[in-house]
Amino acid sequence: MNLNTLSQDSLSTVSAVDFAAVLQAYERIRRYAHRTPVVTCLKLDRISGHELFFKCENLQKAGAFKFRGACNAIAQLDAAQLARGVVTHSSGNHAGALALAAQMFGTKAYVVMPENSIAVKRAAVLEYGGVVIPCANTQADREATAARVQAETGATLISPYDDPRIIAGQGTATLEVLQEVPDLEIVIAPVGGGGLLAGTSLAAKGINPGIAVLAAEPSLADDAYQSLQRGERVLLPTSKTVADGLRTNLGEWTWPIIRDHVREIIRIDEAEIKATTRLFWERTKLLIEPSSAVAVAAALYHLTGEKSGRRIGVILSGGNVDFSSMAW
Repeated sequence: MNLNTLSQDSLSTVSAVDFAAVLQAYERIRRYAHRTPVVTCLKLDRISGHELFFKCENLQKAGAFKFRGACNAIAQLDAAQLARGVVTHSSGNHAGALALAAQMFGTKAYVVMPENSIAVKRAAVLEYGGVVIPCANTQADREATAARVQAETGATLISPYDDPRIIAGQGTATLEVLQEVPDLEIVIAPVGGGGLLAGTSLAAKGINPGIAVLAAEPSLADDAYQSLQRGERVLLPTSKTVADGLRTNLGEWTWPIIRDHVREIIRIDEAEIKATTRLFWERTKLLIEPSSAVAVAAALYHLTGEKSGRRIGVILSGGNVDFSSMAW
């Protein structure tokens, strides 16, 4: 598929980001981000009753899809902004991704991280040259601390998910899947703050308006499910789900895109997240984190309303695992 041949006439603008922005992000970051592989597994196909195509963003730079959005955001800063640095708040994968992208573009990253962030993700930020600023384990404290750091440094705030530049960058993973497997009927992504799911929706629907976009999230952090059911954004307290990358509520930018383009959100309980993580490791020999396993579980066990043999893309969001917390 040649992305440049896609008609601009059929593109619909949603909020401040649209399919055209995803295409532009793809051209902007393609020389920096890995083009990650799409893999299959016959055993998992047999379990699901479908043909599954896994987009391996666990093999992306910094170990997660988050590098795409971080790179797209920083690549659009001017020289004066780069001189002042960037600031964000993140429990993990966006933190490392932004720190790495900042290092590549020669700027400084100030990263506000909750005290309960897993050690491997905090270590990655430091390894990439980022400055870690600890905060309490609440969304309000994350945002307040980031605002204070921004005021003190003049750094540009880059949200982990609720930013049009981030959303557009995340959508490039789905562009690549549909280049490689253009006849997908369904695409499934995990959802936390919604940057990946919103970008996935714009990319998938921009290429094929008939494709079904589904999402999966932990039952313990089901704000997206509740939001879609009620037709309004629902905010929940921070969850302790093992899928640490999906503990965040939907954002103001991501919610309307998800509301308008996502058909269904599937909830996965903790036991199933853990069992699916282990199953995927054993069967594919690929390391994914529990947040990725949420989407895998949806594809394997929860598409009971679909006729068999569907061709389904599954976005594996990341592979940054803290083994010390995974004795199970």
